[in-house]
Amino acid sequence: MGQEINLLSAIPKTKRNIEAREDAKDPEVVRISKQYGEMYFDGPRDYGYGGYGYDGRWVPVAKDMIAHFGLKPGDKVLDVGCAKGFLVNDMVEALPGLEVYGLDISEYALMNCHENVAGRLHLGSADSLPFPDGSFDAVICLDCIHNLPRDRAKIALQEIQRLSGGKAFVRVDSYRTPEQKAIFESWVLTAEFHDYPDGWLKLFEEAGYTGDYYWTIIS
Repeated sequence: MGQEINLLSAIPKTKRNIEAREDAKDPEVVRISKQYGEMYFDGPRDYGYGGYGYDGRWVPVAKDMIAHFGLKPGDKVLDVGCAKGFLVNDMVEALPGLEVYGLDISEYALMNCHENVAGRLHLGSADSLPFPDGSFDAVICLDCIHNLPRDRAKIALQEIQRLSGGKAFVRVDSYRTPEQKAIFESWVLTAEFHDYPDGWLKLFEEAGYTGDYYWTIIS
């Protein structure tokens, strides 16, 4: 198995109003959020991002990803769960000649993608990646796999392994303490499967996933 490494340390911490989200969350809000449409990305904060626009925050992450994987011009990278393609754009700009593509389940996100990545993004699900074995020199999947139930999350990990041969990085929702778990459950809208790190590591092993990984922990 790969290593636990935080490749997103340069991302600014998001201020979350846990109490407001918990008060607003009900089955209808969750249902709408899971459609991954306009309300999820650009509607009120109760439904998701509360407005997801390009602000350059992914630029240092793009550089860190390129360095971590030792990527060079001509290499191919896939961002699974790419949303509006901001990381795709920043990786292309950080290393001219790098072939970066994205995939996301949200038609809304793809229709409202960064203007520079139109044509690089595909519609699809993480557990059914429409590419041949070993197609990519690196596969990235940030905050996406936990939106699938456990059986499909396992398939998604197997798909990422299939395309990358283990040269991959995933980040998933987790928590290290019961207190963090309680905060997470108050905040979360879309996650179908989540667990402590040990539970995730067990799933990685079951899936045969040998790439690197880290956790999204809400505090």
